[in-house]
Amino acid sequence: MTIADAPAPVRGLGRDWRHLWGAGALSTLGDGALVAAMPLLAAATTDDPVLVSGVTAAATLPWLLLSLPMGAWVDRFDRRRLMMAAQGAHVFLIAVLALLVTLGAARIWMLFVLAFGVGAAGLLVTGAGEALIVSVVPKSELETANGRRVATESILGEFGGPPLGSALFALAMPLPFWLDAAMFLLALMMITRIRAGGAVERSRPRGRMLAEIGEGLRWLARNRLPRTLTLIAGAGNFCETMALSTLVLFARDVLGVGSGGYGVLVAAMAVGGVAGSLVAGRVVVRFGGRPIALGVQLVIPLSWLGIALVGRSAVTVVALFTVFSLAVALWNVMASSLRQRLIPAELLGRVGGAGRMISFGAIPLGAVCGGLVADALGLVAPWIVCAVLRLLVSLLAWPSLRRWED
Repeated sequence: MTIADAPAPVRGLGRDWRHLWGAGALSTLGDGALVAAMPLLAAATTDDPVLVSGVTAAATLPWLLLSLPMGAWVDRFDRRRLMMAAQGAHVFLIAVLALLVTLGAARIWMLFVLAFGVGAAGLLVTGAGEALIVSVVPKSELETANGRRVATESILGEFGGPPLGSALFALAMPLPFWLDAAMFLLALMMITRIRAGGAVERSRPRGRMLAEIGEGLRWLARNRLPRTLTLIAGAGNFCETMALSTLVLFARDVLGVGSGGYGVLVAAMAVGGVAGSLVAGRVVVRFGGRPIALGVQLVIPLSWLGIALVGRSAVTVVALFTVFSLAVALWNVMASSLRQRLIPAELLGRVGGAGRMISFGAIPLGAVCGGLVADALGLVAPWIVCAVLRLLVSLLAWPSLRRWED
């Protein structure tokens, strides 16, 4: 799979979709470079696995702390304007980071602060962008749009960006961060070209923010299928981040992969996600959500268990992670389309925020736990622990998923 295989913007989905897709593609490419460059910068600053994983925790902590209020903002304000404001904040924060690295003034605590700010801006972009999709794409085309969105994220964010980021980092530390700032700036320009209004049509007057947040939480709590998928996603993200938060150290000390090859390793691990995302829309439509969800519950823990037991070479880890990432791509398209179809339009931001608080809020917790486990038991231990935990999650979720009626 190469970058040339990335799905082109689909004319049938309309002009606004092409601009939204283009903004997402540019932003994702910059993020992909950052995925490799930020851990490398942290590892160049300290060898402490707790501090290295702490950068990942800081970047994802907004998902836990800010998902609910930002979800309410998405339902209160114009979603396109929110995306523009958040993307502008992205540009500023990454430019500050790039300048600090250029001047040789970056310190680990600065990485924590800037990573948190970038994560908060990204949270708002994601929430507003996902809610905006239903304003620019017909519901009958949601699987197609989400399939192409996930494919783009996989190809550019996981397959294209990381090797680029690590290569630029090896050439000169500041380069990937300047690239990221430039990509966000171009994405901001694309968002300004979207014509569809992002204002939310409400069936009743706006209430107090806390009351509206509670409405989103109650909707999620009362609907079994979205609730079950959210809890599974949260547990899965916790386990995945536990292992990946110290991947840069695992790759260097266990697999023997240097800084120049780290991005290549990350990209190679994403091959399954790229392949899965290219066919996910058709597969979900063909087989339905229930078989996909059940199959994923088998594939993911077995993949993690394989890495934990025999993953001592880059080739083995890439092969097993390819199977895992393919399953995740199918899950993401299935779950995104289901949420957009089931959740009332005026609740998309709040219910999505509640779901992200649970599913993505588990990421910083997993990152902290991964660092602590690696520090206490070694760099292989997080993979073993997350494999066992993910297997338990699958066993607990299986009865509920079997009752799902497509």
